Amino acid sequence: MKRIGVAAAASLSAAALLLAGCSGPGAPVSTASTSTVTTFGCLTEEQGRKGAVTVQDRGNTNKAYFQDSDSGGAEVALIFWHQDGGSLCDWVPYLGSFTKAGYAVLAFTSSGDFFNDLGPADHFLASKGFSKMVMVGASGTATALLDKMASPVDGPEKAVVALSAPQRSGNWDAAKMVALGKLPTFFAAEKDDLPSSGDAKALYDASSSPGKQLKIYPGARHGADLLKDGALPNVLAFLATYAPPKS
Repeated sequence: MKRIGVAAAASLSAAALLLAGCSGPGAPVSTASTSTVTTFGCLTEEQGRKGAVTVQDRGNTNKAYFQDSDSGGAEVALIFWHQDGGSLCDWVPYLGSFTKAGYAVLAFTSSGDFFNDLGPADHFLASKGFSKMVMVGASGTATALLDKMASPVDGPEKAVVALSAPQRSGNWDAAKMVALGKLPTFFAAEKDDLPSSGDAKALYDASSSPGKQLKIYPGARHGADLLKDGALPNVLAFLATYAPPKS
């Protein structure tokens, strides 16, 4: 918070000290916090107070939103990765459906580098005791997830949800790597979102996942917006099968 400069009037000076949480001569000590609630422009104040967090590893830091399941004590955490140009706010309208179903959720605004984001998210959830995680990605970040999660070895990742994933994005080549994938994977796109619908079908066909599913919805929405058009109940059903909230 920006500090108030020195005021000519003693009353203004005392007020400034109180706002800063300090005490001046003859002024009572204030213990009230002056920090504002972090809402990222999309959380309620209550959500911000309870769930606005910082996730970090040795070299990277992200501001994030974390929420345990509505009943508490979730065993599975879902990590939500937004598309290029998006933010954690892309996912906020839907997170309550996942916490109601028994999952913890973590959404953050990307630093722009998948590897830089992965460490802080993993470290944060590990510090909370989670050993089971599901990756949910939109557009190019879904491509990165499909590439990176193709061949995990006894890792915490239990499934991948890929919404509107291109076959390739930057250095990520999901078209090549899904043939090695063993994690249950949910592929989805909207029919008139081209070329995403064709990419989703091609990735599904190339995938070797024994638990793969493909859904093509009417419309032309992209990424997280698929959850508005029918994907939400399908994703919840997929998770209930391959990453149930309770063991």
